Amino acid sequence: MKKRYLDLTNQADCISIFVKDTQIIPAGTTLSSMPVRHKNAEYDRYARDYDIHFLFEDHLPQPDFYAVPRLDIFAHDGSGGYLCSLETAVDFQSDAKIIYVDAKRRCFLTAENGRDFLKNVTDWRKQCQPFAGISLFSSIEEAKEHFEFYEFENQ
Repeated sequence: MKKRYLDLTNQADCISIFVKDTQIIPAGTTLSSMPVRHKNAEYDRYARDYDIHFLFEDHLPQPDFYAVPRLDIFAHDGSGGYLCSLETAVDFQSDAKIIYVDAKRRCFLTAENGRDFLKNVTDWRKQCQPFAGISLFSSIEEAKEHFEFYEFENQ
């Protein structure tokens, strides 16, 4: 079975796609932000106590990388790093791995899933282990030099 990658940068709501004899892997860097009206003292506490600044629509970062497979950024820290879920939109009840990308574009596994991340949030930095399962590029064009992407046909 061959592997092809699907750019979800502008199609983050795409849940799945089926192509015969092909494994489709989500790619891109997406942002999961919340409406400003959801800001509250609990999010302020995460920022103050754990240096986890969840994303809100009024202050979105501009990451300088394209991820293969997909990384969905849900928070940043004060050091220029990002907290992300791997391959899917962030859902703290799912089994998606939680990844930290530091300012030097190094990737670390922070937790096996969102539940573990929240359970160990006080020590999230100590949980970080180098993670080699992600390639970061400066653009999708650069990623396409290394991976075969699935292209939607206009219909």
